[in-house]
Amino acid sequence: MTLRRFGARAAFLCTLLVLLVAVVVSGVLGHGLSVALDKTSQLAVSVTAVVVYWRTAHAQEGVERRWRLWMTAAMTSLSIGLLALGWTQLVLGLSLTEPTLLPVGFIMPTVLAMGTVLTLGFLLSPVLAMGAVLALARGSSDSVRIPRGRVVVVLDGLIVVGSLFVLTWVAALESMVQASVTSSPGFAISIAHPTVYLVLVVTLLVTSWTHQPVRRLPMLLLALAALAQSGSGWVFAWFVTHGVTTIPPIADAGFMACPVLLLLSALAPAKTRSARRTGSKELPHLLVPYLPLLVTGLFIAIGTATGVRFNPLEIYVGLGVMFLVIVRQLITLMDNAALVAKLHESQEQLRHQAFHDPLTGVANRELFRERLTAALRRGEPVVLAFIDVDGFKTVNDNYGHAEGDAVLRIVATRLQRCVRDQDTVARLGGDEFGLLVESGAVDPSEIGNRVLDALKTPHQTQGREHEVRASIGIAHRHDCDEDVTADDMLGTADAAMYTAKRLGKGMVVVHGSVPELR
Repeated sequence: MTLRRFGARAAFLCTLLVLLVAVVVSGVLGHGLSVALDKTSQLAVSVTAVVVYWRTAHAQEGVERRWRLWMTAAMTSLSIGLLALGWTQLVLGLSLTEPTLLPVGFIMPTVLAMGTVLTLGFLLSPVLAMGAVLALARGSSDSVRIPRGRVVVVLDGLIVVGSLFVLTWVAALESMVQASVTSSPGFAISIAHPTVYLVLVVTLLVTSWTHQPVRRLPMLLLALAALAQSGSGWVFAWFVTHGVTTIPPIADAGFMACPVLLLLSALAPAKTRSARRTGSKELPHLLVPYLPLLVTGLFIAIGTATGVRFNPLEIYVGLGVMFLVIVRQLITLMDNAALVAKLHESQEQLRHQAFHDPLTGVANRELFRERLTAALRRGEPVVLAFIDVDGFKTVNDNYGHAEGDAVLRIVATRLQRCVRDQDTVARLGGDEFGLLVESGAVDPSEIGNRVLDALKTPHQTQGREHEVRASIGIAHRHDCDEDVTADDMLGTADAAMYTAKRLGKGMVVVHGSVPELR
């Protein structure tokens, strides 16, 4: 479905919802018909959502299919609960609170069964919906992956739940417990229903900002549905705990909105990519766990200033939340340290790749020139050798590039064995290599002969024996040569190398001396 078609259907369903709520709340149809319209409309929309989720699930694959199947089960559970609720009110004529609040001995088996189905239906639905939320989060293709990410998600959820618990307990829940006129099971069920939906809202918030899913619209609608159900649930719980048996119709507004929003979530387009950049997504993610904590802290601060006394439960839960915040910050610091270390490692890898030959692993021309320039700037005596592998084109033409690459790697390895660790071996391009020896105590021709001896040792590549020969040109700078530049040294060594090639290959030519034949 396109976003435009979805918008049209959403406008129609929302308009219909507003009209239904207005009719039910106004009471123009009378109490009985208003209740019937309320319950049947909820059930009809819920059953429709079951069908839509089921059909769209089978038209999708992967994550889209999994989360819709989870929601099919959740909506089936909710529909069963609504059916049981409608039966007890419209057919059996019982009050809204009777199936779960009357003593067991005074309830006939049918009512007990309906009460059980009602309770399980309403409580199981948000639990199944959490499976859909987690499926959506796991299937994100635009996720923010951080070390210990799952631990952070759990901590964020606990911080939000703990903060909201303290807030709701101080604001209303404690007084509801003290004023409760129902049995313990009835009170527990009344509180559990909105609480579970509130936990679903928290789960949606935390997973939404942590995983950055591309399916934001369905998750937003799921969150609004859970929030509407939880809001009416808390109102219902307040009336129940205060002994009210006839619930005002306005309290059902959230209950009526929930199935509509869930149906819209089923109709929402499969994927809606956010245009916001990753950097802009980080701020809401960071604020999600702390906003409820901030509100709760302000509420407690105001209460303390006005003389409110907090009981041990509130104090211990508050301390527990603060402990979780500290743990989360420690994990954040550890993650930051790990990310910084990984960044430094990546920078080193990039630097190595930028200044080293990918085939042989030795320095490339840029790094070679940089080190030569630095050595000349320091005024140190240096020996520079240009090495050209003789007959390398023949190896490539006769045996292929793979064998040619193997020969180049062997040459690089043997050159490294000819010099010290502080000296530089570089591949200057093709079959040309360079040596930079930063020492005045080494005889240039000795270095060249050492290289020729190392290279001519036969080696086997892919079952064939090769003997590498090379032409070497050497330039050297003494302490008194203050005006010599890197370009001068490179040009001199290159010229000496070509002289060696013209003299018969497999030779060393030191600039300014008699060529030494090998």
